[in-house]
Amino acid sequence: TAYALDSTTIDLCLNLFRWAQFRRTKGAIKLHTLLDLLGPIPTFIYISDGKLHDVNALDLIPIEAGSFYIMDRGYLDFERLHTFQDLGAFFITRAKRSFKYVRLLSQEVNLSTGVRSDQIIRLKIFHSQKGYPDRLRRVRYFDDETQRFFVYLTNNFTLPPMSIALLYKSWWQVELFFKWIKPHLRIKAFYGTSENAVKSQIWIAVSMYVLIAIVRKRLGLDMSLYQILQILSVTPFEKMPILQALETFNAQIDLTSDCNQLNLFDF
Repeated sequence: TAYALDSTTIDLCLNLFRWAQFRRTKGAIKLHTLLDLLGPIPTFIYISDGKLHDVNALDLIPIEAGSFYIMDRGYLDFERLHTFQDLGAFFITRAKRSFKYVRLLSQEVNLSTGVRSDQIIRLKIFHSQKGYPDRLRRVRYFDDETQRFFVYLTNNFTLPPMSIALLYKSWWQVELFFKWIKPHLRIKAFYGTSENAVKSQIWIAVSMYVLIAIVRKRLGLDMSLYQILQILSVTPFEKMPILQALETFNAQIDLTSDCNQLNLFDF
């Protein structure tokens, strides 16, 4: 299983949400999310104040042996990452520009795939080496789409380097998850101002997302989550099976049939 870890910040008005102080004149909360990339379904969510650093979420998430955890540079803490190594899990993250290391071995790569180097390394800085005394794998990859170089760090030594690059590329799904739930599930404007009211509304929104995803998978629907949500929102009190409601409101409307509008051109 592959998981993507990231957080998103939800801005709040400090005059109304005094308990969510983020800066001197700004309020905010953070939604730390561990997304199962097969779904994509959130398997872990933690709501914190805006001051909590992303790297602290590594102390909270459940770690499964044999699973991959994909995260960006904000979670680069070698002492915490060594916990994944101890528990038999794998992580993939990006290296910072100031990253210092000693190369132990360079492996052959296929330059046509975009992979520029595949190295076995160890950390050079004393405090980093103390937190992570084992070896690491460093993969340097050039993305043709963005014309950028990416440097990945992982504790997995068996996957091909291109698979490491593709796994990290799938991390973007957690950003799409945040981008989808904010406008569609209405977690940017809140009905209550207390901490319990805000958290309850967020949990209701996430539960709605999971239920719609389950309905889509169980019924084998081709509709998007947004289309299913729109259909169910106009039939909340209809006493009919869900599948019947979704079939009644066809998402694809044929404008050429049963249309009273005259055609401008005769084809």
